[in-house]
Parts: sequence; structure tokens; C-alpha cells
Amino acid sequence: MRRALLIFGLLAWSAGFAARRAGAQTESYSELPPARDASGSSGAQQVDGVAARIEDDIITESEVRELGAFQTLVDGKAKPRAELIRELSDQWMIRSEASATKYAVPPAADVDLAYAEFVKQFPSPEELQKRRADAGLTEAAVRRMVAQQLYLSRFIDYRFRPEAQVSDEQVEAYYRDEFSPQLKARNEPVPPLDDVDDTIREVLIQRAISDRAAKWLNDSRDRLKIDVVSQGSGS
Repeated sequence: MRRALLIFGLLAWSAGFAARRAGAQTESYSELPPARDASGSSGAQQVDGVAARIEDDIITESEVRELGAFQTLVDGKAKPRAELIRELSDQWMIRSEASATKYAVPPAADVDLAYAEFVKQFPSPEELQKRRADAGLTEAAVRRMVAQQLYLSRFIDYRFRPEAQVSDEQVEAYYRDEFSPQLKARNEPVPPLDDVDDTIREVLIQRAISDRAAKWLNDSRDRLKIDVVSQGSGS
């Protein structure tokens, strides 16, 4: 989970609970998970100041605070404001692309499983509750953010997996140059390549997806009009 925002610094913890296949795209489309109510409810947007303007939309200060609080919950500290805004801008771009393609939100059962996996990253549910309270987040807010991250991660997988082709030669090279040496360094037995072929192939596919997603975001960011508002400047 401490690989938070592994893909282009966006989200995170995709290795923990994000779907490895885009099985949700065949489901009926419904509205996107709300991303702007920092109170933890799914109600209307809380207007409390503009952190950035992106195209004809805005990123609010409450979104910045909430993402910072979530990072504090997960990693013990939040990134600087500029990085938080950049990550929220990346999320905005992915969400806009997913919305344009009418990509389906995850069903409630999948969100429940994702949240259960998230809870397991902490020593105990009580520890999660304490750290969540210290970060100033409600359980509803955390569940909503988990749902949103699951949605965005699945869309990234759906969008870039078809291009992420991995050859047998790449699998063999990873097994020889990375997988086996790491196990040997820990004095652990090295299984035959055939036994771990699928696992290694998926690792390499995820790398390729991450690389393609990062390039797409960088290219898209250059074409967008994003104006960051200085803190304390008001809206």
C-alpha cells in the first residue's frame, strides 16, 4: 500500500485491490463516484475556495485537504500542496476520459471487497479507526475514496492493457535478471520459470500499463489549461 500513487503519482495502491482485468466495463453505466464532498457524505459539492482551475472546472481546497488527509492515513504524511493539486488534476483527466467513454463504475460488491482489502493493510480495524480520526476523515469519506480509486485504476487498466504486450523473451529476462536474484539474495528457493510465468507476465504488463498511462497523462497535461490558485488568494 505504500506504493501509493504508483501509476504516475495518481492513485495508488493499485496493487492492493485494483482490478487486474477490466471486467466491469460491460456493466451498465451510472454516475461517477462523487469526488468533491470533503465532509464524507455523497451530497453536493462543498464550496470552500478554489485551489486550481482546470478547463471549465475547478479543484477545490477541500479536495486538496482530503487527498492530503488520505495520504496521511496511508503513508503517515501528505505531499506538498502543489503535488496534491497535480495528482487531483491527473484524476480529473482520467475521470473525464472515463466519463466520455461511459465506463461503468464498479458494483457495490467490488467496492466492499476493495475496502476490505484496504482495511487489511492496517494492524487492526481499531488502528485504522484511530488513524482515520487523527487524519480528520470519516469512514464514509475513506470508502468513497476507495471506490473512486478502484474506478480510476480499473479504467487505466481497461484503457492501456490492450497495448501492454509482453513477449516470452521479456518474461525470461525478468526471471533471470530480477526475479531469481531477489529470491537468492533472501536465501529463498527459486521456483521453475513455468511455475511463475503468469505472475511475471502480469508484473510486466502492469509496468507497461503504468508507463503508457504516465506518458498519456504527461501529453494530456500539456494540452490542458490548468491554473493553480495561490493559497489564500480566495476564489
